[in-house]
Amino acid sequence: MRILSGIQPSGALHLGNYFGMMKPALELQEQGEAFYFIANYHSMTSLFDAVERRQNTLDVALDFLACGLDPKKTVFFKQSDVPEVAELTWLLTTVTPMGLLERAHSYKDKIAKGISPNHGLFAYPVLMAADILIYDSNLVPVGRDQKQHVEMTRDIAIKFNETYGQTFVIPEPQIREEAAVVPGVDGQKMSKSYGNTIEIFGDEKAARKKIMGIVMDSRTPQEPKPDADKNLAIQLLKLVAPADVAKDFEDQLRAGGLGYGDLKKALFEHYWSYFAAARAARAELAANLDYVHQVLRGGAAKARALAQQVLKRAKVASGLE
Repeated sequence: MRILSGIQPSGALHLGNYFGMMKPALELQEQGEAFYFIANYHSMTSLFDAVERRQNTLDVALDFLACGLDPKKTVFFKQSDVPEVAELTWLLTTVTPMGLLERAHSYKDKIAKGISPNHGLFAYPVLMAADILIYDSNLVPVGRDQKQHVEMTRDIAIKFNETYGQTFVIPEPQIREEAAVVPGVDGQKMSKSYGNTIEIFGDEKAARKKIMGIVMDSRTPQEPKPDADKNLAIQLLKLVAPADVAKDFEDQLRAGGLGYGDLKKALFEHYWSYFAAARAARAELAANLDYVHQVLRGGAAKARALAQQVLKRAKVASGLE
């Protein structure tokens, strides 16, 4: 089983990235042949600063390795180091119906949030399809918000196969429902686009300020909160604290007697503790960047060898060779 996942270097990685994509991807290292990439082509739809993209790409590599990615088990690389994916995108574009792209939820959501539309943003699902199909991927772990894009990949692959003969493996999405959408500090989905994130490796003082600033309702500590499970701090606490600890706080909040300030302090402490080992590992990696670059080069060589085979298969099938 080949597993494929990618993450954009469009800013500092946060809890939504970690629990929605990184953690399940890291767990899957043990279950199959994992191909994980830094989606720097994708970042070009919304990030237009070359220096920032270069730094973000390095930061994503550091973050992933610090959180437990094992280069001996996983092919880890930069998307742009496999240029074949851009060529395959064009082949797929020619069989992709416009209506399919026009129905993409992600595009509509981003435009509604004020992100300036461009062709790359609109055609994002075709590049994502190329990312997945070029490695003969079987399983694609994604957040619930990306499920539609994997379904679109399946549609595009089926259309290509129907047009030119059996060429691509049809992938399956895997959604980790209990943490598929991580809430941000404002209650919306946690996203860099919304400015509501808690970073994985954030500055201690800034992270504490963000968490303590989570807006709560006006009920007094003594009042019972029958809707305690809907509380933002409780939802986040369930991700970073042991299950019994999170349940105890939820029960206290439901019964009454727990102040919101105490709850948010507990959330910060568990968040800070949760990533303590990863912070230490990241500091070591940052002091040995040659190793990080070596990992990315080695991963790209392996990924490109496979991508060239699959692209050739598609070109032969479609009469380009």
